[in-house]
Amino acid sequence: MLEKTFYKTLLKHAFNIPVEVTFWDGSVEHFGPAGQPQNKIVINKPLPPQSVLEHATLTLAEAYMEKDIEVEGSIQNLITSIFMTPHSFINSSKFKKFLPKQNHSKKQSMNDIQSHYDLGNDFYKLWLDKTMTYSCAYFKTKDDSLEQAQLNKVYHILNKLDLKHNKTLLDIGCGWGTLLFAAAKDFGVQATGITLSEEQFNYVSKKIKKENLEGMVAVKLMDYRELNQSFDYITSVGMFEHVGKENLGMYFKKIAELLKPEGRALIHGITGQHMGIGSDPFINKYIFPGGYIPHLSEIMEHIMLSNLQLKDLETLRRHYQKTLEIWTQNIFKHKTEITNLFDDKFFRMWNLYLQACAASFEAGNIDVAQYLLTKGPSGVHLPLTRDYITESDKTIPTFK
Repeated sequence: MLEKTFYKTLLKHAFNIPVEVTFWDGSVEHFGPAGQPQNKIVINKPLPPQSVLEHATLTLAEAYMEKDIEVEGSIQNLITSIFMTPHSFINSSKFKKFLPKQNHSKKQSMNDIQSHYDLGNDFYKLWLDKTMTYSCAYFKTKDDSLEQAQLNKVYHILNKLDLKHNKTLLDIGCGWGTLLFAAAKDFGVQATGITLSEEQFNYVSKKIKKENLEGMVAVKLMDYRELNQSFDYITSVGMFEHVGKENLGMYFKKIAELLKPEGRALIHGITGQHMGIGSDPFINKYIFPGGYIPHLSEIMEHIMLSNLQLKDLETLRRHYQKTLEIWTQNIFKHKTEITNLFDDKFFRMWNLYLQACAASFEAGNIDVAQYLLTKGPSGVHLPLTRDYITESDKTIPTFK
């Protein structure tokens, strides 16, 4: 009885949409505004109130993974409503914020990256597009396919840098190499990628040989902190979320160190536009160990302390929401294969992760930004206006 009272209090101000909740004893309650329920939640067993109070998202996520809680209707819609409701439990100061003690040594960073990205190329091939790009896409039109939008993103980044032939480029956290190959083949740049993922390293290495690009593209299995070369351009897409709060300063200083005089960098990553984002216990435990999302002013402070200068800042929140929505559709198309590769609990975990992230972007809880940085006077060799970016974006080569 006390547990049900706790849940009724918890859910009383949780939603801005009509939600029906069936409790473990079969009783049914309605929360949110009146109307036909947009979501139905079944709580098959009571969860310890103290556990919910201490780390709500982790406790509720694990309950969903174990089918102790089941959800009918869009999980993204449900979580968005919780984020958008000012007095919901997620937004309440009564709930303890998760501030994990993290270790970002070189060894631990490799373990963290491999725990996520080395789930296997066969897994990622099922639901990523043909470019094997696992970061926010860039939709120039609402009808762009995911593949087209990912190519749009790659060339949008490269066009922002205003690449020159025979210059050198470093991609920190190069993924499966789409940006590397585009820079080399379409801009004549000597491109080097680094990754901590063995699966990605092997994939890119094979593709370099297959396309006879040994003189133009290189990939290294190493930590960015070990590099001691210098480059004309640096890209880093979806990387700084992995370095940890304590290493953000070092990350930007290392970028400044690796850039040649008057070099340019394009840093793309998830960023909060308000305080208090940091880490989520569910994502930190099951998806991205060691992950940390910095807020905008935090990033800007590190950029300034590294003596880098900001030339351009663009936010792409709605683009990441749409990317995640397509990924969610894709994993459902391949639910049987994913469940066979792993199990049903794994599929439910990834479904929850993708939809919860889409909800976070939809609600404006998190954002994603591209920072165009220069070493030396801001953009001294770049065109005066942003027109050069949009003009260059008009023609995107077809991926092969």
